Amino acid sequence: MDNRIQYQNVAKDKVNILYEMEKQLKKASIDHHLQELVKIRASQINGCAFCLAMHTSDARKIGVSEEEIFLLNAWHDTNIYSEKTKLALELTEAITLISQHGVSDELYRRVREVYSEEEYTDLVFVINQINFWNRLSISMGNEHNV
Repeated sequence: MDNRIQYQNVAKDKVNILYEMEKQLKKASIDHHLQELVKIRASQINGCAFCLAMHTSDARKIGVSEEEIFLLNAWHDTNIYSEKTKLALELTEAITLISQHGVSDELYRRVREVYSEEEYTDLVFVINQINFWNRLSISMGNEHNV
């Protein structure tokens, strides 16, 4: 599949808003290591090869280990992630698959036990931002070229 529309040119003003949000999220209370894990996990669920390639590369550049990247699909079954990271990944899955079960009160409570109000809000923004990028990329036909 090739790019269907060069949306970066057609909707430049809107894309610039997305890039501005990326700048804001870089200043968020959620560290970049966790942000990249969340972005990779959401991209795995959504099947966005373009975003997977980008965020896997970005993660490596900031020191995320190969093991952390490779085991993201099975994060439930490994002890390499902290409980705090596992909660962020669970929230990522709940938001990415929001139509299935939503974000339950029980999950919200568990996440809020370890993440502050600001951190929770920032995490939700990071998760929703990557979901937007995944959906935009897939619907516009962005390809991952080797």
